[in-house]
Amino acid sequence: MSRALTIDNLPRLASSSVKYAVAVIALVLATSLGPSWLSTIPDWLVFPISQWVGDSLTWFAREASIGGFAVQEITRGFAELINKPIEAAVVVLADGLFSGRGLDITQSVPPFSWLAIGGAAIIAAYRFGGSALALTTSICVSFLVLFGLWHNAMVTLSNVLVSVTMATLLGLALGIWSFRSAHVENVTRGIMNVMQTVPIFAYLIPTLLLFGYGPSAAVVATVAYALPPMVHNTVLALKSVPAETVECGRMTGCSRRQLLWQVQLPTALAKIAVGLNQSVMMTLNMVIIASMIGAGGLGFDVLKALRKLDIGGGLEAGMGIVALAIVLDRISQAVAKRAAHGKHREPGQWPLWRLLGLWIVVATGIALVFDPTQAWPKDYVISTAAFWNDLVSWINRELYDVLDAFRTFALLQVMRPFRDALATAPWLMMIGLLAIGAYALGGARLAIYCAALAFAILLTGYWIPAMNSLYLISISVTLAVIMGFPIGFWLASRSRYQTAANLVLDTLQTLPTLVYLLPAVMLFRIGDVSAVIAVILYAMAPAIRYGMVGMSQVPVARLEAAQITGCTGWQTLRWIRFPAALPTLLIGINQTIMMAFSMLIIAALIGTKDLGQEVLIALNRSLVGEGIVAGLCVACLALIADALLKAGAARASTHGHKRQDEEHGE
Repeated sequence: MSRALTIDNLPRLASSSVKYAVAVIALVLATSLGPSWLSTIPDWLVFPISQWVGDSLTWFAREASIGGFAVQEITRGFAELINKPIEAAVVVLADGLFSGRGLDITQSVPPFSWLAIGGAAIIAAYRFGGSALALTTSICVSFLVLFGLWHNAMVTLSNVLVSVTMATLLGLALGIWSFRSAHVENVTRGIMNVMQTVPIFAYLIPTLLLFGYGPSAAVVATVAYALPPMVHNTVLALKSVPAETVECGRMTGCSRRQLLWQVQLPTALAKIAVGLNQSVMMTLNMVIIASMIGAGGLGFDVLKALRKLDIGGGLEAGMGIVALAIVLDRISQAVAKRAAHGKHREPGQWPLWRLLGLWIVVATGIALVFDPTQAWPKDYVISTAAFWNDLVSWINRELYDVLDAFRTFALLQVMRPFRDALATAPWLMMIGLLAIGAYALGGARLAIYCAALAFAILLTGYWIPAMNSLYLISISVTLAVIMGFPIGFWLASRSRYQTAANLVLDTLQTLPTLVYLLPAVMLFRIGDVSAVIAVILYAMAPAIRYGMVGMSQVPVARLEAAQITGCTGWQTLRWIRFPAALPTLLIGINQTIMMAFSMLIIAALIGTKDLGQEVLIALNRSLVGEGIVAGLCVACLALIADALLKAGAARASTHGHKRQDEEHGE
């Protein structure tokens, strides 16, 4: 039956193939035989959009007024307002209070000790996640203390707490507003989708213009970056509230406001907590970049290590961020799970706030008597920086010829030819091929959407940097998928290794992006090869994870049928496992691409010649328009990839359902 159906479909498939082949040939002929401006971008097709945007934003910030006050005066005043909670958090967690001036300045009130804060985190972890989470938290706290990272970790935590609080409140407000109004939701969804694809650096440029240099500007940029998941999850959570629950609330006489606060939000709390967890992780991913505009903390330590090529120091500071991320991530996940199950404290347990308050009082008393519990002595600080630096030096000394040969081969024989091919390809042919592929996957609407985004990049004058970004992304994602999917397939059939694999993958995804650059630069120097290696290491995690999930979702009945019919392992993989897992694998490729874009922008710090470099140059030179437009071009590339892969996943899923229906019909 399946073969007959396949044979019946051959004429339709042949007709489609011929149609697309004719379209491609016509496109190639048009660019080859037509006017030169169809292949080489003419000057009249490029508009000074960067200048327009820069002049508009500068005018808006410095000349426009609201209520008689210039916008920049209002934003700088808002920055001073944001500084207050940041300074308060730093005083409580990191620095304490000081008195006196100049050389006579002394600490009058110390901050909360590492024993108090670390112990409070362990108690909260035990209450929400049990002994296993408490042990994990203890290890992370011990690492921060013993490696001398506690003070800077608390500075980072101060920024994170303020950023997450602001992102949560603003995200809840926007999410509720979007939930109540379909028109607002459509606008908000579009804005949030663009914000998720705009590179991190692009947030810093308008933030510096409006809010100036300092921790408050870093917090504003971080809030903008961490806001989308909170908004999306709030809307989805409120929509998921059962209609019966809402109707029951109405029947009891609840007003619209009461229905929201007493019925819908409590019911949706668990899913909202998931959005909070995602915002926390995105905030921590931003701490290094935010340090470029005055955030300080562990992020600045990693950035300083990169500038000095101090791989050991950068790795330790990066692992400090990972330790902090693990604590916040695991505890917030545990809170979300308890909220989902409606669990509170056990009978007879103290309220958590009372228990934490008592512990902080006791720990503070201990710190007043026993100094090492207040601040860990520098003489007892552990460091592995020298070991890692020596290891890298040894590798460079002993394996220099091998590494240099690999770098030279990859650069000259693979990467540069591909880059030059994309850079010299006619612009019309590239956009046309994109449109044809999009039409094949999703129809005319998708083709117009993708072509319009690509044409928008062309109009900005950033076509060549965009092609360079495309070449780096293509190579990185291809290699990440080639290496990641087989690992995921192997893990799918070995459940005893999956827990350890998930732990490693979670750690890789919490490791700061800049940390991946350090070993790549130390081994392969600055340039495209190091950038590609760093992107692969960072973006391979979702490929592994989705490969494992996709293969695990194959129905057991189909596997048993394949075994009965005598299929070999390769045949089962080719004809059963892979088609069934294809929609999930395409989603995995989509996630890999998104992470690759995020990492590629960071890789601009090591000398890539792409859109990320354009954003970085704009940041360093305070070129507002250039930075924003280049960042939006990155967003356009990411939106194109996202749309194509979603269409491909939907098409694969539909084909899979039809195939199952045909098999059941047979």
